[in-house]
Amino acid sequence: MTSVTTLYGELTGIEFRSLFSNGKTDGCLVTKPNLLKTPYGELIPQYEAEDMGRRSTKPLYFYKNGALKSIALQTSTMLDTPAGVIPAELVTFHKNGRIKRIFPLDGKLSGYWSWQNEFALAKPLSLDSPAGKLNAKMIGVQFYESGALKSITLWPGQTLTVATPVGEITVRKGLAFYESGEIRSFEPLKKVELRTPIGRVLAYDNEPNGIHGDINSVQLSVDGSIEAFSTVDHTVSVGLSDEKYELFEPGEKNNVCGDERKVSVPMKVRFHENRVIFHDNPKHSFELEKYRFEIKPVIKKAAEPAYSCG
Repeated sequence: MTSVTTLYGELTGIEFRSLFSNGKTDGCLVTKPNLLKTPYGELIPQYEAEDMGRRSTKPLYFYKNGALKSIALQTSTMLDTPAGVIPAELVTFHKNGRIKRIFPLDGKLSGYWSWQNEFALAKPLSLDSPAGKLNAKMIGVQFYESGALKSITLWPGQTLTVATPVGEITVRKGLAFYESGEIRSFEPLKKVELRTPIGRVLAYDNEPNGIHGDINSVQLSVDGSIEAFSTVDHTVSVGLSDEKYELFEPGEKNNVCGDERKVSVPMKVRFHENRVIFHDNPKHSFELEKYRFEIKPVIKKAAEPAYSCG
């Protein structure tokens, strides 16, 4: 089959097609120009890789009801969203047809094309958010089904200064919101002092994981209280009785450049239903009202991660 009818028009030049059990198209790859009429305008699916910076031709995907699930675009296309106009090379959608994620660039990293090459092509975005206008180079932008802004992911080296319930914070990597608009999580650029249910701590993740900014190390409840954080600077002693206690502290690991240099591993702390949980381990969970908590600075500190061994 070289063509198929979709909710957005006919697709031609189909190289392969996969089907759902109801016979509708799950995904397909096109090798000719096509025009899909969507609520966001006319979109042209990618049908060829124009240069080595783009990924190989990618397939279109649909939901079982025929709604568009994801589309790689042949050229950068401006899309009108509740947060503003955003250029897109790759877009994913919710089942209700609203945009889920937008990626302004959809490059292929290789020995010939690095993230620095992609970064050089990236252009700063200006988005309207519950925290005000956000201006930076962004890897991706995510939305709720309602259209509300859910999170943004920043390129390495990019920062934003935003007002949060814990003060004005300069964030890196990512910033996330509740659907109602309150800040849900952020990744601080520098160590930030937080007032938590067990005392004051310096929050900072020296090596944040993840490929998007939807989940960050400092997490807040809707009311602005601290829900979770990571620290490399403090230990927590939990008093089990008059004489017994249990100590929780950041860890250490070997640096990628050599065993002689240690790197700190952040201690993760979470608060849930009047309990504190260490290292995301239910076995290390304590009721806040039944135990004593003492916070002390880490005496022996390991180094920051090194990303170059030169």
